[in-house]
Amino acid sequence: MRIEVTIAKTKPLPPGAIDALSQEFSRRIQDHFPDVGDKITVRYAGANNLSVIGGAKEDKDRISEILQETWESADDWFITD
Repeated sequence: MRIEVTIAKTKPLPPGAIDALSQEFSRRIQDHFPDVGDKITVRYAGANNLSVIGGAKEDKDRISEILQETWESADDWFITD
């Protein structure tokens, strides 16, 4: 299974946010899907999107929930200096 999260370029995030999101999201995904490993990508693109390639519909639904939880808890894991 491969997971790709794209974030719209029109809504730029603070410096370091993409890397922080990628790390936190990967950590949370691996708790539920340990076989995913380094097959998670978070990047800027034309629109917000979540792609799950090679997973079941139930997997995509759970991954979407994990992404939502990660995004909503950014105040807990994203530290700016």
